Amino acid sequence: MNTRVWAYLVLAVAVVCVPGCKKKEAAPDDPNANQESKEAAEMSVNQESFGQTSEGREVDLYTLTNSNGLKARITNYGAILVSLEVPDRAGKLADITLGFDKLDGYLGTHPYFGAVVGRYANRIGKARFELNGVEYTLAANNNGNHLHGGDKGFDKVIWKLEDLKTEGNSAILRLSYISEDGEEGYPGNLACSVTYTLTEDDELQISYEADTDKTTVVNLTNHAYFNLAGQGTGDILGHELMIDADKYTVVDEGLIPTGENRSVTDTPMDFTISASIGSRIDQVEGGYDHNYVLKSGGGSLALCARVYEQTSGRVMEIHTTEPGVQFYTGNFLDGTVTGKGGKAYEKHYGFCLETQHFPDSPNKPDFPSVVLNPGQKYRTETVLKFSARQ
Repeated sequence: MNTRVWAYLVLAVAVVCVPGCKKKEAAPDDPNANQESKEAAEMSVNQESFGQTSEGREVDLYTLTNSNGLKARITNYGAILVSLEVPDRAGKLADITLGFDKLDGYLGTHPYFGAVVGRYANRIGKARFELNGVEYTLAANNNGNHLHGGDKGFDKVIWKLEDLKTEGNSAILRLSYISEDGEEGYPGNLACSVTYTLTEDDELQISYEADTDKTTVVNLTNHAYFNLAGQGTGDILGHELMIDADKYTVVDEGLIPTGENRSVTDTPMDFTISASIGSRIDQVEGGYDHNYVLKSGGGSLALCARVYEQTSGRVMEIHTTEPGVQFYTGNFLDGTVTGKGGKAYEKHYGFCLETQHFPDSPNKPDFPSVVLNPGQKYRTETVLKFSARQ
């Protein structure tokens, strides 16, 4: 065999990566850099360093990829969904989630980009609740109310890697965290986990589990901001949205539910029939930031919402076991946050559909219960399914 042929054989072997291998590869400076074409891929998982916290703790970045090229990157800091690259109608990939290229962005102040929030997602009125005759006081970190778990919620802790693998037609990442009794004012040692599963059907499944040694409250969700045209490309007002809910929880000036579930009929809150997000947003003071009461009622996996973006053809369909979803239109983005690729995130540059139990449920006995007792298992699941219209 001559020298040139031998060199070609060595090179061919060197570039092969067995499906499921944990190959170290540098993250690109611009997550949108691979928009030009969707390269052939295999179901795989990868792990690499994402940097260090200010205390010197190592943080990792995990990548799940399916054979269609769809790719999810997650870090164990805050169990944050760092990026989600999805093909358009022409097969071109774009990152559809807002966030940062590097860990430093997530260590600073930001509006919960892609994070798992808890122990209680959304707001608890006056930062307190009563449970079994005992009043618990929480951090008042949002205009006198409690928001997304407090000063140091689940979005600001390092989760433990439990599993990273390919199995059948799925790439799987499982992370865990133990929230100690009294953390941020909550009772009970809460052992919880989040599992991200990317399938060959272009689904990103996010499932949560938790148990406690003392009666407590729990409500977990993911706070991803989406733009199906690609992050940083403009506002989301032209996206067409359907929410499978005929009621929403009315809120006061502090965005705390009054206890009334009001019909969406003949109001700008009605997305039972698909409509553009911006078509009536000027009729909603401050923009959309409301919890919708899903028709399914929660408990079993059911349709929650569907979003379509015309220029790319991308469709995101959401199914969940939760009874509610918080629809938020990035009203507080104002261009002061610089995200991936140096993009400034202006008002309405992303939307959130946070599957959840209702805000302030610990203080609203008529809302679906968020109480978790010892011996019970908290389980919820949300599935994001992607496709493209021609």
